[in-house]
Amino acid sequence: MMHQQLVEKRRWISEHRFLHALNYTMVLPGPEAQQLATYIGWLMHGVWGGITAGVLFVLPSLFILIGLTWVYLAYGDVPAVEGILYGIKPAVTAIVVFAAYRIGSRALRNNVLRAMAVLAFIAIFVFDIPFPYIVLMAGIIGYAGSHLAADKFRAGGHHADSENSYGPALIDDDTPVPAHARFNWSRLIVFALTGLLIWAAVMAGLFAAYGWQGTLTQMGWFFSKAALVTFGGAYAVLPYVYQGGVEHYAWLSGSQMIDGLALGETTPGPLIMVVAFVGFVGGWTKELFGPELLPLAGAAGAGVATLFTFLPSFLFILLGGPFVEATRHDVKFTAPLTGITAAVVGVVLNLAVFFAYHVLWPQGFEGPFEWLSALIGLAAFIALFRYKVGIVPIIVACASVGLGYSLLL
Repeated sequence: MMHQQLVEKRRWISEHRFLHALNYTMVLPGPEAQQLATYIGWLMHGVWGGITAGVLFVLPSLFILIGLTWVYLAYGDVPAVEGILYGIKPAVTAIVVFAAYRIGSRALRNNVLRAMAVLAFIAIFVFDIPFPYIVLMAGIIGYAGSHLAADKFRAGGHHADSENSYGPALIDDDTPVPAHARFNWSRLIVFALTGLLIWAAVMAGLFAAYGWQGTLTQMGWFFSKAALVTFGGAYAVLPYVYQGGVEHYAWLSGSQMIDGLALGETTPGPLIMVVAFVGFVGGWTKELFGPELLPLAGAAGAGVATLFTFLPSFLFILLGGPFVEATRHDVKFTAPLTGITAAVVGVVLNLAVFFAYHVLWPQGFEGPFEWLSALIGLAAFIALFRYKVGIVPIIVACASVGLGYSLLL
């Protein structure tokens, strides 16, 4: 959609410059689409252009998710709402399975990469190895592979039609690099220090108010780390978020995590905004400000999760953008990215297994098997895979089935 609007319709940026920026954001950890919006806003209008584009890319979905999560927590036990969620959960499981297939079909181009995906799945599913270590090892293997077997780790193009031309653009192929986008040591140091000071000031404030073990302080620390390991997009960070949010900190349950992904899939904005849902539920569950102020506690958790997830993205663009504009050739380090993307396929598949278990055996293996959920999930996957139906229509249809089923009981 961004390509269609910015390159084809509005002609703000040329195809080549758009793909050049996209290649850079693909190498970075963090939400690719938000970083691309920040990069283009920065290239067109400087620092404030980048900040404006990046913030407004996130802000509407933050407010929407805060409102919807409050409704979910306050009225989630209403039979009609329970029925809707019953239908949505298997649909979300099918969506994650399809995401693993979609990423894998592009990324696993040879047996070496397929083996890395299998090993990543075994590492997280069998040995419960934390996601950051899997990313680190995959990056190291990719870097080594670029020297030992470069042909196995060569990154493919992101768009097959990269040679398309749509007429003159505001920022065209031959448009000189603007003054604000040229590399400057003093500017780089100022931006780096400013970003670190913002991060340190907020963390220090949370530490002073709640202590190191306080929920908001731990959220700030956890989502700071999450922002640095989200190679491969939102689906890649979800396993790390559920490892921390569900298993380690107990901010929410596995079932609530599935519901949060459903809300993230059906609301405007980047899917990574599921972190706001996790933060809101965590703040509500821990009753940060007492039982009378649960919505305020949830909003505080959502705000902290969003701030610490996206702050590094702005720094990556403002610090690294001038290097990218100065070189104007393909960004290096694609081999580690290729290795990481291969590992992400295995990790996302593990997430699908995790969701399937909670959906099909909600009471554990000793409980009954949910046959209707299995049929709904299978139908959703066929609709995605065979008939290319959009995610929102599928979730609406599955929610309708769940609502109808609840009304019949």
